[in-house]
Amino acid sequence: MSRKLDMKNLDFNNIGSWPVQAKAMFCGVLALLILLLFWFLFISDKRSELEALESKEATLRTTFVEKQGQAANLGALKQQLVQMEQQLQQMLRQLPSKNEMPDLIVDISQTALATGISNELFQPGDEQPKDFYAEKPIALRMVGTYHQFGAFVSGVASLPRVVIMTMHDISLKPKGAAPGSPAGISATSGQLELSGTVKTYRYLDEEEVSKQNQAGMAGATPTPTPTPAAPTGKGG
Repeated sequence: MSRKLDMKNLDFNNIGSWPVQAKAMFCGVLALLILLLFWFLFISDKRSELEALESKEATLRTTFVEKQGQAANLGALKQQLVQMEQQLQQMLRQLPSKNEMPDLIVDISQTALATGISNELFQPGDEQPKDFYAEKPIALRMVGTYHQFGAFVSGVASLPRVVIMTMHDISLKPKGAAPGSPAGISATSGQLELSGTVKTYRYLDEEEVSKQNQAGMAGATPTPTPTPAAPTGKGG
């Protein structure tokens, strides 16, 4: 039978004199340590990088599938866009034109009078062009009953052209109420006073839109900086 290896009697300064069994065990332990060191230094980091790349691959695959679906439906989306633009143009054409705007202002004022509302102030302001439409502010002060104001709104809605009116800084209070009185305190007349500004809108024709775009481009063009003149020497 072979002798039992005595680790205590091994001389670590002279490994070459060790028995074969001790040398084999030492080489095995050394190889295991090298493998562990190689794992922590190289393979462990690469594994984290691999997991990150796998996650990125899954994200890219999802994006690719989405883009592929969008590309497949690109023709239908373009057709929908054309239809939406046509519908937008049709809706814009339902707004008053430049030539119809003065008559529309008169119609709004006449509608108020027809319902019994008193126009103490009805003053159209300057038109303000926007991207594809123009807004017309109207400063007003009207006096009437609650039902008369309701009839006025209904009458404006039934005008031949589509009328869009937005209210700004509107104040509604009982006629004859003291300034600063709560809204719930009414005057003996039972009438209400509506004051503030309303805006109505019209569409811009192609020529006006073209002028708007040209004006915008001209405004965006930077003004060239003049080159200073070279100083002239004074004759001696």
